[in-house]
Amino acid sequence: MLPSLWAGLDTATPESVTLDLDAAFRFLKEDAWILEDAGFKVIVPAWWTPKGRRRVRIRLRSNPQREKASGSAAGADILSLDNLIQYRYQLAIGDETVSEDEWQRLVDAKTPLVRFRGQWVELDRDQMQEMLAFWRAHGQETAEMDLQSLLQRTATDDLFEVDRDDALADMLEGLRNRSRLEPIADLPDLNAELRDYQKRGVGWIGLLERLGLNGCLADDMGLGKTIQVIARLVQERGDGAAPAPTLLIAPTSVIGNWQKEVERFAPQLPVLIHHGSGRAADTKTFKQAVAGKALVVTSYALARRDQPMLTAIDWHRVVLDEAQNIKNPKAAQTKAIGKLRATHRLALTGTPVENRLMDLWSILHFLNPGYLDTQARFRKRFELPVQRDQDPVQTATLKRLVEPFILRRVKTDKAIIRDLPDKIEAIQYCNLGKEQAALYEGVVRQVERDLEEKEGIERQGLMLSTLMRLKQICNHPAQFLQDGSPFSPERSHKLQRLQEMLEEVMAEGDSVLIFSQFTEVGAALERLLRQEWRFNSFYLHGGTSRKRREEMIANFQDPATEPSVFVLSLKAGGVGITLTKANHVFHFDRWWNPAVEDQASDRAFRIGQEKTVFVHKMVTLGTLEERIDEMIRSKQALAGAIVGNDESWLAQLDNERFKALIRLNRDAVVD
Repeated sequence: MLPSLWAGLDTATPESVTLDLDAAFRFLKEDAWILEDAGFKVIVPAWWTPKGRRRVRIRLRSNPQREKASGSAAGADILSLDNLIQYRYQLAIGDETVSEDEWQRLVDAKTPLVRFRGQWVELDRDQMQEMLAFWRAHGQETAEMDLQSLLQRTATDDLFEVDRDDALADMLEGLRNRSRLEPIADLPDLNAELRDYQKRGVGWIGLLERLGLNGCLADDMGLGKTIQVIARLVQERGDGAAPAPTLLIAPTSVIGNWQKEVERFAPQLPVLIHHGSGRAADTKTFKQAVAGKALVVTSYALARRDQPMLTAIDWHRVVLDEAQNIKNPKAAQTKAIGKLRATHRLALTGTPVENRLMDLWSILHFLNPGYLDTQARFRKRFELPVQRDQDPVQTATLKRLVEPFILRRVKTDKAIIRDLPDKIEAIQYCNLGKEQAALYEGVVRQVERDLEEKEGIERQGLMLSTLMRLKQICNHPAQFLQDGSPFSPERSHKLQRLQEMLEEVMAEGDSVLIFSQFTEVGAALERLLRQEWRFNSFYLHGGTSRKRREEMIANFQDPATEPSVFVLSLKAGGVGITLTKANHVFHFDRWWNPAVEDQASDRAFRIGQEKTVFVHKMVTLGTLEERIDEMIRSKQALAGAIVGNDESWLAQLDNERFKALIRLNRDAVVD
């Protein structure tokens, strides 16, 4: 493998091979890996290991006079976007500053390994020459950079680093290292005892705001993002200050929840609900209504419809609840929200990446415009390499870029929360009934003929409509036929299996959530539950009024209410509500996006749940349901890009692959 070693094997007792500098460098750089791959142990000097290697960098150091004037390293004055950071460049190797003359001598050495101040260092002469030219052009000037730009440069350009002894370095490390987050003190004016991780979350929001930055609180569903925002509102008014109102934009379905949570935990905060027919109709009336309020709550739909009124106010803070609602940067709703004026911005979402990385770009663009560059350049630099090619370098770079702005904690982390029970997920496989199999086969045969005649958008439209029709058949023939025929268990094995499992669960005294993406299925299920199976039931969908919604949630959660079944449409009931009385969750049909399904399941799996939560996902064997479920479970991280709401995956399917996806597996058991 290494001919150079033969020279050391000529003696009876081989001991060593002497290498010149170039050969030693080649051995460290190339030959050592050959030996390691063949199973040999190779011991290299400590200075060659990643931990011990002295890096050649251009170092940024803040202006000493500016730092001294600010008072302390912990002060935020030198580290905000309003007060630009003054800094100077230094040439550095490891922790040591290098003069221009020393640097030039190292470049002139023309060898890849150089002995520098008692230690060997690897040098790239061309790179060092470029760095020297940069320093000669900028090294003597005192430049200015805002903190956002500094985070951007140090995350993406490996040649630049901040002096480790500088206040800047300590602050940057604090932003990236979650273990260094300081919890806030107890808040006497908050009618709740915050958990330790929640105190750190409130502290993180405050830290970013002091620095002039905006972040995304991406805690797992059920960890209390709402209470952390309320605590921040209480905290900033603790010293008698009265900042301008905070505008909170939320899905219509959770506006009532926010109102009740504020009344419960901080009733002293004046709140305005800008929603419904009684809301202010013009800018003058709206300004009068907003005056003196701590929190103004409105919906995403009204953020677009009432944009002139909302943009007339200089808000202290704009908070987006379920911020994945702005994941489409081209949507009118997203553009309207981006025009709001506010000192601070905060996004709340358990799924900052719901389908694809562009979701993340859209949220970060709302928070810190321009930080992730333009949409087109982000797609070219990160979305395609990370999502399509799984490029580890670009993945690491993107992670380093966004980690200061995203705080993510998960319920399953015992270091975060120790008193939450387990969540057990299981696939409930069902067969097709004879009627379903005949309908399924008929649709597939017709589509196979139609595909040959369609191209482009028409072909993708046919694929989408076919997927929807086949999902309807898997649910129940009555849904597909739309003929008013009975929605009975005898015609659908999936419905029959649901009935069997519900009888068992309800007999144990447990309550249940059932999710479906189809409102007609939800309505039919609720009628069946109430009229024929005689279960206490509720049904929530997009057309449910806020008052009725809150009544149903309160009744379902009431300990005095008998065990109940709550049927919910996935869109209306999948976010923003707490239904911890239930410990069984059924997904009657699949959204095929694990992030969306997990959000729905977390209506039950959240703080306050005392029982183990069982999540049952119903899949019909031998159909596209089974095939796409396999795709999701084999590629969880990219499931949204493959089978989520992003329809671009259809364009990647040729006719034969699509036929294979939807064709009935004839070996599957047909009931």
